[in-house]
Amino acid sequence: MRLFTTLVLGLALAIPRGLPAQVSQDSLAASREPLFTAEDALFAGGVLFATLAVAPLDKRLADYLQGAPQTNRFFRRVAIVVEAIAEPGAFFIGGALYGVGRLAGNERMADLGLHGTEAIVVGMLVTNIFKVAAGRQRPYVDIDKPHNFAFMRGWKREQYRSFPSGHALIGFAAAAAVTDETRRWWPQSVWYIGPAMYGGAGLIALSRMYDNKHWASDVMIGGLIGTFAGLKIVKYHHTHPNNRIDRWLLGVTVVPEGQTGWVARPGLGPRARGRGGGKANGRCAAVLLI
Repeated sequence: MRLFTTLVLGLALAIPRGLPAQVSQDSLAASREPLFTAEDALFAGGVLFATLAVAPLDKRLADYLQGAPQTNRFFRRVAIVVEAIAEPGAFFIGGALYGVGRLAGNERMADLGLHGTEAIVVGMLVTNIFKVAAGRQRPYVDIDKPHNFAFMRGWKREQYRSFPSGHALIGFAAAAAVTDETRRWWPQSVWYIGPAMYGGAGLIALSRMYDNKHWASDVMIGGLIGTFAGLKIVKYHHTHPNNRIDRWLLGVTVVPEGQTGWVARPGLGPRARGRGGGKANGRCAAVLLI
């Protein structure tokens, strides 16, 4: 599923830059809005509510998925594939999109790779703190004790890092970032890239339950944190176009310089033009000897 969506994105990124819906005004307008707002507090409340609502079903769903579905070889193969695509696959895909985008001078592709990977990394940092602190027992340890938590028990023992699901976070962070990123310059894409990406993320989450590694509430909160991270990262970067990360990682282009090496020059995209455009090229070029 995720490989298919990657091909779809490749076709989307190959569309000529001259199309009318190239870059939305939202992506170029600077904002003084802080990283976290009151709406985020409401979202956090919704995440907590959804997790608590699903928690009573943890054992019932775990028992079902460890029953008849385990005899289906197709389900087993799908679980193995989608989990591998999530980790480490998502990092390779994001890094490849960023690297190819920089080398090819395609800012959209670089945006996609950088912001998607950044959303995953930020989300994983938050998730790992919860994993260690919550110390929740994984279902394969004892499927009859779905609500076995112990503070800081996950520090040294992997079997007590069930809550939240890191794989679900990766899938939904990538889905949210990619869908929101492409929506800004290709609005119609949301109707098929969105379902494909979120559908793939859902398969990843389900596969972790199928493999008896997570409870339903684990993947619920992991997916919601991932969605929040993906949307937040993309929105923040496009409303703060001169932030340091984008300025250094998206505003610099590496080009060949004679026979001695390569030159890193500030790009001429919207971010670079906002800070002086082409005049900066002569002042800031740096030779990278190889």
